[in-house]
Formats: sequence, structure tokens, C-alpha cells
Amino acid sequence: MQDITVQGLKERMDQKEELIIIDVREPYEFEEFALDGAENIPLGNIMNVMDDLAENYKDSEVIVSCRSGNRSGMAKQLLIAQGFSNVRNLLGGMLAWKDAHGA
Repeated sequence: MQDITVQGLKERMDQKEELIIIDVREPYEFEEFALDGAENIPLGNIMNVMDDLAENYKDSEVIVSCRSGNRSGMAKQLLIAQGFSNVRNLLGGMLAWKDAHGA
């Protein structure tokens, strides 16, 4: 599955699409700034909640985000390895989002 740009995500959010966004940053980072509707699951906790994620989202599009795109890229690979078929990384993460759209 292709990753998603901040512009592509913003357009979908503006259209009020129901999106599954998992932010894999640490809680203190998430508290500073987060996308509306995003769920905070730090990368280190992903495997601990994998069964719940699979039960709820395995066949859905899941967008993963982080600060720069690196941790969410790792989260994407973990999800794909667990059988998720539609995982998209937010390219550039929150840094790119803030550059494009402000905080």
C-alpha cells in the first residue's frame, strides 16, 4: 500500500472521512500536538496491543504517524508482518504536517 502525504491526509480529513490514525509517538509528544481523531499507541507498545488492533483494524486502512516518519515506518512494517494489508505511513510525520498546515 502506498504511503500518504500530509496534503493527501489533510484533504481526506477536510472531507470528514472516518480515518483510523495511530500515532506511535510517546505520550508527551502526543500531548504537545496531535491530529484530530488520532489514537496514541507508542511504538514500544504496538506489539502489546497487536491482538486488539488486529481484531478491530486488520482489514481496514490504517494510517500510522510519528514525529518524522521513521517510527511510523517501523510500525507499518510490524503491522504488515502481522497480516495487516492496508497500512499507510504519513510521510514526514508531524514535522511535515506542521510545516504544511501549522500546529
